[in-house]
Amino acid sequence: MIIKGFKAQNFRNIDECSLEFDPGVNILLGENAQGKTNAVEGIYFFARGRSFRKGDDKDLIRFGEDGFRIAIEYEDKNGKGTLEYALFGKERRRKKNGYRVHRAAEMIGCFKAVLFCPDDLTLVKEGPEMRREFLNVAISQCYPSYISVYADYKKALENRNAILKSASKGYYFDEGELLAWSGLCAEHASRIYMTRRDYIKKLEVYAADYMKNISDGREELSIFYKTDIEDARESDIREEIRAEYLKKFTENIHKERLVGSSLYGPQREDIVISINGSEARLYASQGQQRSIVLALKMAEGEVSRELFSEYPVFLFDDVLSELDKKRQAFVLSGMESRQIIITSCDEIDASGRIIKVSGGSFN
Repeated sequence: MIIKGFKAQNFRNIDECSLEFDPGVNILLGENAQGKTNAVEGIYFFARGRSFRKGDDKDLIRFGEDGFRIAIEYEDKNGKGTLEYALFGKERRRKKNGYRVHRAAEMIGCFKAVLFCPDDLTLVKEGPEMRREFLNVAISQCYPSYISVYADYKKALENRNAILKSASKGYYFDEGELLAWSGLCAEHASRIYMTRRDYIKKLEVYAADYMKNISDGREELSIFYKTDIEDARESDIREEIRAEYLKKFTENIHKERLVGSSLYGPQREDIVISINGSEARLYASQGQQRSIVLALKMAEGEVSRELFSEYPVFLFDDVLSELDKKRQAFVLSGMESRQIIITSCDEIDASGRIIKVSGGSFN
């Protein structure tokens, strides 16, 4: 898969642009705060369904304007495609191949990309929320139905939490209603768990191989899905997994009533990453952490290739400067047959198309 073009109007600091990309290495070169990351943000919007930065869509509108529009043209093994998103006032307009669609979920999975940005370098050390987010975003591109399953789980969980919160304040609550929401949460949680577990197994194989190559064979990487359902974690029978989640949701209600919130489920689970048998979050050096994240991002692309028989687009946003020369060389040497878009303040020792960026203009 490659992105052939990106267009933007009144997006962040970009007045208007129309970019074309080569199938290989593309470098967006310019000083900080000139618009490099904004272009990457606009491109990745179509892979993720929203911005990877915090904030609302209205924050994407160029100052003084009443809306924005972004669009990409891409090509995969099935042919060419286009995606477009615009926001004017409260109206959101989405188009896929020129036809109007009404939900972001209808666009996710069409264009696939792996993003590696400076914030990702804290993936190992930060709390489990960041690792769950990494997992959810990566999975959603491979299995778009995961988005709706996770959304249904969150809705059921909100209703369950509302009852628990009321109970924690001493108000009357309907035990039958709580049990019903617990059952629905368990149903969705079992689907989420099986998808996450299977994805992590694929990811680990590739990430471990990349880690060995980066470290010249000195470091062995393993990934473990830390979950609340240890008794059924290896089961391939979803009903057994659902029953285990339901057991957690029903046998611990007295604890949850005290805190007024659900204490178990996919919204609290984590990925445990280890190097040579030691938990990386606690013991990995800064260099090892960066190697781990690089291995995970490269592995994310490999899983996508395994499932769809082609690589996604790789987006490296101001991250090469955060890596030492060895890791930079590793990234750039392993990109044959893949498209990569790199943003950088400094010239990079790599052949490819260079697009200079200044004040939201590209040339």
